[in-house]
Amino acid sequence: MRIALLLFLVFSSSFSFAQSNKANRSTIYATYGRTGANMRLFNEMLANKGLTPMRKGYSNLGLGYQTRYNDFVLGFELYQNSGLKSTFNGYDLDYRTTRVLLNVGYSLTEEGNFQFIHYMSVGSGFLNFQMLRENPAQTVNQFLESPAHGFVLRDGNIHKGSRYFTGLLTEIGFQASFDLEIPGREEVLEIMTKFGYAFSPFENSWELNGIQFDNAQSGAFIRAGVGISLPDHNFFYKDASLGIHLISGLHFTSPDEFNTLLEENGFEPFEDRPNNWGVKVLGESKGWLYGADIYNVALKGSAKENVSHTLNSIRLYGNLGRKLFERKNLEFGGVAGLGYANLRYSLIDNSKPDFPMLFEEPDYDGYLRKSGMMLKPEIYMMYSVPFSSERGINLVFGVHGGYEAPLSRFRLLDTAMYKYMANPYLHFSVGIRP
Repeated sequence: MRIALLLFLVFSSSFSFAQSNKANRSTIYATYGRTGANMRLFNEMLANKGLTPMRKGYSNLGLGYQTRYNDFVLGFELYQNSGLKSTFNGYDLDYRTTRVLLNVGYSLTEEGNFQFIHYMSVGSGFLNFQMLRENPAQTVNQFLESPAHGFVLRDGNIHKGSRYFTGLLTEIGFQASFDLEIPGREEVLEIMTKFGYAFSPFENSWELNGIQFDNAQSGAFIRAGVGISLPDHNFFYKDASLGIHLISGLHFTSPDEFNTLLEENGFEPFEDRPNNWGVKVLGESKGWLYGADIYNVALKGSAKENVSHTLNSIRLYGNLGRKLFERKNLEFGGVAGLGYANLRYSLIDNSKPDFPMLFEEPDYDGYLRKSGMMLKPEIYMMYSVPFSSERGINLVFGVHGGYEAPLSRFRLLDTAMYKYMANPYLHFSVGIRP
C-alpha cells in the first residue's frame, strides 16, 4: 500500500494547479489480458532433466482508477496475474503475481469521445511460485498430521498482509479508449485497450531458492477493458463525483475453532485480529452511490520451530447505495456490497533447500483453500476538505462500518469457517475525490 500513499501525495500536489480546468474526467474500469513470459532459468533446469518447459505467458485481471486534468493523466491499478498450469509427476506447477501500480501519463488527443494516452507506471508486488499435488486428507486433523504435499515459494508475501508488497515494478504502455453513451445517464461507458511492456527494472530482484523469477514479472502485454467514465462537461453543477480511497481498519473476528485444531496438533494458534489494507473506489451521481472495494484480511504467525503459517482472505465487492444526508463538507450514506472472497491457509517450512534439490524432493509445505460469495451492508460518514475555494478536488476522510455475511459455506476440508468469515468491521479511509 506504499504506492497508494504515494498516489495520494502526487494527486494532491498536481491538483493545486489544475482545479480551474474544465476538461476533467474520472474513470473506474476493469481489464483482462495476456502477457508473454518465458520462465527461462527454471525451464533450463527442466531441460537438463529431460522435461518439457512450462507453458509461456500469464493472464492479467485488473481493477483501475484514472483521472484526467487537461492532458495530464494520473491513475492507480491493481492486477492479479496467473500463469498457465503445468503438470509434472502428479504435481501442479504454476505461479501467480499481484501488482499495485501508480500511473502517470499524457493524453495525445484532446478531451472528447476518443482518448489516446501514453503512460508509464511504477509499483511493487507479490510473487507466488508453487508445486503442489492433491493432499489425500479428508479432515483438518489429517492434514495437520501430514501437511507436506509440495512447496510454496513467496516474495512480497501478501498472505501476511498487503504491507508486505516488495520490489520495484514498472510498465510503459499506451491506452486507447472510446465513450459510448448510456441512455438517460450523464456517465458514459468507456471501452478501452491497453498495450505495452511490463518489467522489473533491477536484475535479481525476484530470486527464490537459487533461481531468478524476474520473467514472472515481465513481458509484452495487451489488455481489453470496460469502465464507467465521468466527463465533467456532462454535468452542470456538483451532482457527481468519482474518488479513490485508501482503507484500513479492524475486523472483529478470530478463527477460534481453527486455532483449537492447531493447538491439538502441536501448532501455535493465530493471535490478535486480522490486519487489512485496501482500496475503495466510490462514485456518486445525483445521490446514488456505486463503486468497488478490494482489501486483504490477513493473519500470520509462527506455527512451530522453522515453520510459519498464514490465514488470508482477499475480498472484492461491487457496491450500490444512496447518500442519505449532506451538509457543507459532511455527508452520511449507506451501500450494499455483493462480492467474492477466498480463504487460504498456508503452512510453510522455512528451511527448504535450493533448486534443483527442491524440485527433486518437493514435499515441504501444506496449503488449503476455499472461495465463495459474500454480502455486506455498510454505512459511512465522510468529511471533505477542499484544496481551494474553487470547485475542484477534495481530500476526504471517512469512517465505514458494516457486517460481512458469507453466502457460501467456506469449509476448509471438514472445518466450517463461516463464523470467521462473518464479522462486523470498522474501516477508516483517506482519499481524493474530484
